[in-house]
Amino acid sequence: MESVLYNILGAVATFLLAFVVGMIYGGLNRKITARVQNRKGPPFYQNFIDAMKLASKRSAIHHGIMQHFGPAFIMVSSVMSLMVVPVLTHNQWFPNLNFHGDLIFLLYIMVFGPLGMALGAGQTGNPNSAIGVTRGLSLMTGFEIPWVMALVALMIQYHTTSIVDLMNVQIQSGTWLMFSSPFAFIAAVMAMLGMFRYSPFDIVGAPAELASGPISENGGKYLFVMMSAGSVFAFVKLTLYVDLFMGGADNLVILLVKTFVLYLIPVLYSLTTVRYRTEHAIRWFWGWPSFFGLLAILQAVFFK
Repeated sequence: MESVLYNILGAVATFLLAFVVGMIYGGLNRKITARVQNRKGPPFYQNFIDAMKLASKRSAIHHGIMQHFGPAFIMVSSVMSLMVVPVLTHNQWFPNLNFHGDLIFLLYIMVFGPLGMALGAGQTGNPNSAIGVTRGLSLMTGFEIPWVMALVALMIQYHTTSIVDLMNVQIQSGTWLMFSSPFAFIAAVMAMLGMFRYSPFDIVGAPAELASGPISENGGKYLFVMMSAGSVFAFVKLTLYVDLFMGGADNLVILLVKTFVLYLIPVLYSLTTVRYRTEHAIRWFWGWPSFFGLLAILQAVFFK
């Protein structure tokens, strides 16, 4: 009984950690972007203020049951992904449901949220929502290709589909996979640019064009749930990259340093480019990212 209670408390602590870190990183993104544009920008904790305002509001607009399920699907997908991804190495306080084959499970569960959001936004009848959903699903078909190729290369090279096994490989060899499998790392990082949907891949919400796209008919608590799920999902993706390619982290300080360094890649890249059209974004992901993914698979097959 004590073990079950300990695991439940650990799971709650994991969720709170992911929520807080994801919200802070989102606030830092706004701050960094403002400073680069020679603005002061909001404080790094502005996202928490916005979240509290949204949670306190009521929404009188209801378009059907799928509008309720859309944000719920995103939150479920984020939490389930979080519960599978190891947070710290050799640490029992942040337990997870890790198992052999978890990488394959993540490939499925990570697209569950966007698909649910597509169903929820599609029921609102708002053309902005429908256009945003179409763009989002199209973009997903773009970055999923190099992302899957990178993961398949790791599975082939190290004969495992377990995140923990890949972390142990790095611990035993003393070499991060970003160095022993560089092509897979490059393909995965380039795919990550699309996962965060910052510029030039912010075609789903498309600021000043689609009025926030799929979330245009969602406000108040709906938007609070989606904002919270997005923060948790950001932490999940960054932690997964750290586990797969950077040897994981023994403590929270190392985890925060590694995840923040990774997070700066899409943030800084977004400051140097303007938004792509949907077809240009897909073509971009099917270009160099997929090429590096193919090189990663060839490396895994012929040089394992």
